[in-house]
Formats: sequence, structure tokens, C-alpha cells
Amino acid sequence: MKPRIKKYDISREYFFAEGCFITELSNTPDDPEVSIARVRVEPEKRTKWHYLRGVTERYVILEGIGSVEVGNLGPQVVNVGDTVMIPPGERQRISNTGENNLIFLAICSPRFEESVYVEIRGKQ
Repeated sequence: MKPRIKKYDISREYFFAEGCFITELSNTPDDPEVSIARVRVEPEKRTKWHYLRGVTERYVILEGIGSVEVGNLGPQVVNVGDTVMIPPGERQRISNTGENNLIFLAICSPRFEESVYVEIRGKQ
């Protein structure tokens, strides 16, 4: 990895099958230890049940209010400044319960690749 500044570019936001919008802030093979993404969940929307194979994920809530479910924990309210710790292989989903976008950082180690994402079908 070389020293550099990566500039934020909202035009790089894309819709991911999980049910949210993603902007990769840092996710490259030359920095395999971690990835950082800006995630946006629209009001009244919820991501699909899923887990990440071999990847620890952390959500850092930046804007909005939501409800997160991780592993066997029941729904937990999350607000600005909260951090959600998600061990590898734990089922997870997050809902936007507010009137504005729910925006958070998803910090993964090692870095996120689509091949580690596993949708849990049949769960509501």
C-alpha cells in the first residue's frame, strides 16, 4: 500500500442486492486488511438477512435511526454514534425506522468481497 488520499465521489454509489446503496470508500487488493464503505438505507427499507463468510463487520451509524438484528439478539435501536459489532458468520440485517436516510460506515476486516456475502433465504 502506498500513501494516498482517496476522494469521496457520491457518483460511485451503487445499489447492492442486499437492499441498500453502497459507496466504496476504501476497498482495494493492495489494502487487504480492511475495507470501508458508506451505506445508505432508504426510509422504511430493510436489508436482507445475510452473513459474511470469514469477515468481521462493524457498522458506525452516521445519520438517521434504525433497528439492527445480529445473531440471536432481538432488534436493537441504533442512533448516530453507535457501533454495531458483527462477528464472521453471524446473521444480520438492518432497518431504517426513521423518516430520513440511514447512513453508516461498514468497516470490514479482512476487506469485503462479494464472494463472502451469503444471503439467508427463507428468513423474514
